[in-house]
Amino acid sequence: MPAGHPATDPPADPVAALERIAFLLERVQEPTYRVKAFRTAADVISALAPEEVRRRAANGSLAELKGIGPKTAKVVAETVQGRVPAYLARLEEEAGGPLTEGGEELRAALRGDCHMHSDWSDGGSPIGTMARAARDLGHEWAVLTDHSPRLTIARGLSAERLRAQLTEVAEIDEALGDGFRLLTGIECDILADGSLDQDPGLLERLDVVVASVHSKLRMDAESMTRRLVAAVANPLVDVLGHCTGRLMGGAKRPESQFDAELVFAACARFGTALEINSRPERLDPPRRLLRQALDAGVLFSIDSDAHAPGQLDWQIHGCARAQECGVPAERIITTWPEERLLDWTSSK
Repeated sequence: MPAGHPATDPPADPVAALERIAFLLERVQEPTYRVKAFRTAADVISALAPEEVRRRAANGSLAELKGIGPKTAKVVAETVQGRVPAYLARLEEEAGGPLTEGGEELRAALRGDCHMHSDWSDGGSPIGTMARAARDLGHEWAVLTDHSPRLTIARGLSAERLRAQLTEVAEIDEALGDGFRLLTGIECDILADGSLDQDPGLLERLDVVVASVHSKLRMDAESMTRRLVAAVANPLVDVLGHCTGRLMGGAKRPESQFDAELVFAACARFGTALEINSRPERLDPPRRLLRQALDAGVLFSIDSDAHAPGQLDWQIHGCARAQECGVPAERIITTWPEERLLDWTSSK
């Protein structure tokens, strides 16, 4: 069930209940260890025959299984009994409601997400789990964009690992069947001179390339302007990610300085979309730059930048800001059907 719509009926099975709890915990940025307990339990239960799950729920032996604790055992037992688990009901009440005010109209228009990570780089979940979560939120497509090699702290993908990932993405996409497409992509580092941190031949094979700055964010404005203009002018780049690099809250980081008029003019000239990053600690670009980009005639991509399934629901933050600033749906590439998106990226 999509987040924001609390469950009124019992979950279909214990795995669905455990995964829903993990989703809600991720959605409100609970600690990773809490989320992992429920995702681990879901994996354990999914590997058992339904008859064994029912037997263990009845005789109280679920917690004897490795990876099942008292809290997750109780969730499984209550689900087997045909009830909404008490913990899930409480979470739906506390964490299942709207994340922000506004943005519902644009959120309803979204068809996909151009920016999400898996455990191949610094995400916390397998590719298939991320893809299924995107599908279950109602998307028609989503782009896997793990990091490029220079970002070693995020286990960025070498050319060899990226080739291996492309094979896995194709297999997962086929297994997901009709009605949803998992597209290939990358979040590629923009190096100090504006070049990209991955083999151009490999980048040409990808459906969508998001390019972002992750290092030397405090370089002088003139140099950063040249860096960003060079990146968005590159025909391999489809989306400029979190353009100011700012972080808010506890991990506060100021905006990178650059000539926004020149950068946004380059985005418009070369047909590169500007990302509206929906992570609560980013919300990048700020409203003043979002309005300036709108006036410059650029396209936009409202993305979750999700590193866990529950974070895919964060797009509502970007939708609210875009709607507040008057961004029309037709200028947002994540409202486009897959065919139009791929025609656009291939034409660049």
